Amino acid sequence: MEANTCKQDVLQKKKNAILVDGVILNGPITDSKAGEKFVEEACKIIMEEIIQKADDVTEKVCEWRAPETLKKILDLEMRDTGESHQKLLQLCQDVIQYSVKTNHPRFFNQLYAGIDYYSLVARFITEALNPSVYTYEVSPVFLLVEEAVIKKMIEFIGWEDGDGIFNPGGSVSNMYAMNLARYKFCPEIKEKGLSGLPRLVLFASEECHYSMKKAASFLGIGTENVYFVKTDERGKMIPEELEKQVQRARKEGSAPFLVCATAGTTVLGAFDPLDKIADICEKHDLWLHVDASWGGSALISRKHRKLLHGIQRADSVAWNPHKMLLAGIQCCALLVKDNSGLLKKCYSAKAAYLFQQDKFYDVSYDTGDKSIQCSRRPDAFKFWLMWKALGTTGLEERVNRALALARYLVEEIKKREGFQLLLEPEYANVCFWYVPPSLRKMEDGPEFWQKLHQVAPVVKERMMKKGSMMLGYQPNQGKVNFFRQVVISPQVGC
Repeated sequence: MEANTCKQDVLQKKKNAILVDGVILNGPITDSKAGEKFVEEACKIIMEEIIQKADDVTEKVCEWRAPETLKKILDLEMRDTGESHQKLLQLCQDVIQYSVKTNHPRFFNQLYAGIDYYSLVARFITEALNPSVYTYEVSPVFLLVEEAVIKKMIEFIGWEDGDGIFNPGGSVSNMYAMNLARYKFCPEIKEKGLSGLPRLVLFASEECHYSMKKAASFLGIGTENVYFVKTDERGKMIPEELEKQVQRARKEGSAPFLVCATAGTTVLGAFDPLDKIADICEKHDLWLHVDASWGGSALISRKHRKLLHGIQRADSVAWNPHKMLLAGIQCCALLVKDNSGLLKKCYSAKAAYLFQQDKFYDVSYDTGDKSIQCSRRPDAFKFWLMWKALGTTGLEERVNRALALARYLVEEIKKREGFQLLLEPEYANVCFWYVPPSLRKMEDGPEFWQKLHQVAPVVKERMMKKGSMMLGYQPNQGKVNFFRQVVISPQVGC
């Protein structure tokens, strides 16, 4: 009896099926129950293998495998038919096992580390909702969140008002700023292009982020028209050298339009003297952009915000909360002092299918036309939920703790045989050499430094293959390879 009923149900469904080009349109395309089960079990793996092990120093930072070996382990080929439920879960396990654990207490390799649980939950929510932030009608909550976060960040910079947009990375924020400065200098470039313009030049320190060169190339300014200004032994731009470069450019018949200062350089963690640089920019009527992608979060600390003295005089600021504040990659804002709509004027394309002016709500909340993107992630939400959870006081404690850890590390380096500090840090970048026993009795000379140059790559290789630690190294300012340790993770303790 049951078999007959089941057969009748199948026949009835076939009879009522809506077919177009052989495709049934009124049936489910996926098995939702199976999907829900996969999400539930995959989340359990995430909880057990990533979140619960975040503080465990006995776990490996990475399970190193050579590329060809890893390709075989992961079974990267995409096939005509889908994999089984268990195979997919195993793939998730494999991906976690062979990925670098950036939340590990011994991950010191980059300018980000650790895990913030509130921003992580925010990412779960946005991934599940799959929103795009361009119009209020499709993203009402996240547009209001972004507006609130930008307003608060502007307050910390010290501006009375301003504008801003969240972008996929500090490099993009720097490119935005460069293009915005050029538009302010020469608005007709948006429609007429580069032809007929004088040679545009900009200035940045020798220690600036490499994205300045990339942005100049991408925007058609040209890398030769980025004038690099000399820095002192700490990596800070020398204002007198900037003045010389500006005068040189004018004598050559070029048209200076922008100075890019840095608040927290990538390697040494140096902060350019913003007040003195701002004086020069005002004197020569140049746009001042501050790349504070790394150092901007010091603004939240009453103790350390002095590092950015003068930032309120900038025309634009790049600030990445995903670095020091651990908001999760990517969380990056470009903030602009201008509140007259310059950002929108520069980037607007007035797409009629998105930005209609006769909508039933206030269209000023449709912020997508001041972005070069169409689809855009709600990255501000991660920062907002974390900020709501910790409060400004909690964020300040996070900054203060990171710099206190850096100070503790510096003092420990000074005590230990075989460790030599490169310089006293002013931020969280602790740079040092490790001198192995075989070199400790050598005289200071070319041979010593040549051999010391080879130490850091060997030590890093051993650490990574063992999975014990990840630590960055590089040469800089004519100095041989040295380690740069960035201690910001809340999972790190003394």
